[in-house]
Amino acid sequence: MLIDSFERRVNYLRVSVTQRCNFRCRYCMPEKPFEWTPKENILSYEELFAFIKVAIDEGVSKIRITGGEPLVRDDLDSFVKMICNYAPKIDVAITTNGVLLERYAKALANAGLKRLNISLDSLERTTFHHLSKKDALESVLKGIDAALQAGLKVKLNSVIIKGINEREILPLYEYAKSRDMEIRFIEFMENESADRSLRTVSSAAIIEAITGKYAVAPLQNKTHSAAKPYMDEDGYTFGIIEPYDDSFCKTCNRIRLSAEGDLIPCLYYEDAQSIKPALGGGEKQLHSVLHDVVANKPEKNRWSYQEEQKQLSARAFYYTGG
Repeated sequence: MLIDSFERRVNYLRVSVTQRCNFRCRYCMPEKPFEWTPKENILSYEELFAFIKVAIDEGVSKIRITGGEPLVRDDLDSFVKMICNYAPKIDVAITTNGVLLERYAKALANAGLKRLNISLDSLERTTFHHLSKKDALESVLKGIDAALQAGLKVKLNSVIIKGINEREILPLYEYAKSRDMEIRFIEFMENESADRSLRTVSSAAIIEAITGKYAVAPLQNKTHSAAKPYMDEDGYTFGIIEPYDDSFCKTCNRIRLSAEGDLIPCLYYEDAQSIKPALGGGEKQLHSVLHDVVANKPEKNRWSYQEEQKQLSARAFYYTGG
């Protein structure tokens, strides 16, 4: 079992398989070139899996595959199958922008995948294009359809930006509700890789937009989810992720492995330890790196609602997988 210095049990590993992405979302990597990391610097699936096996044996029970955009890496279904074959009961999920899902959803389901989180920040073509710098809304919606048809459970992630898509809070909510998909609204996390002109919309404003039509009540968070859960009058549940609230961190149970092999204890900070030197030393050395990183997991991030206390994160989210 992995326990950090603040008595939090760490049982969730997010694994980035690539930094590359076919979108250039304004809140993530708007100016990044399409190719920047030499292929030889990226860990193979076999190398990633060698560490994942150790993590599972140490108590990790949930794995999320991320990027960049994970579906731009070839043969992702084979990687999913490696994990599911080793630990059939493990909770394996993928976070994706959905643009390639129409092509790959069935193969991923056949490999053992059960769940997907799909980013959807707008249902309006021009707004979607403005935020992602890609005219791909139709492809993403088809990808969502393909995932549902393949029997995958789908959650939607929507980052709400002031003056850009805040008018779409209710339409996004009703789109997800009508298709029996949970939606999680995410306060924009200010970071040095993002468009500096962007401003977050608070969770209170998100709730206000929904309660203009639906009665909503908070639920007790019985899991380690980063999202605060709510339920409306029809029994539909949704969530809001509030990185500017310390509760985002109090029950944090996750660490992150980058595609280049950096094991990262916190999304906000740049601190990391590479697993590459340990890969040639067998499981004992990988165990040592894993326990060292968990032991050094910080208490909380430094985002804040107060302008005078606010500190941007220098961590590039496309590198850590968000």
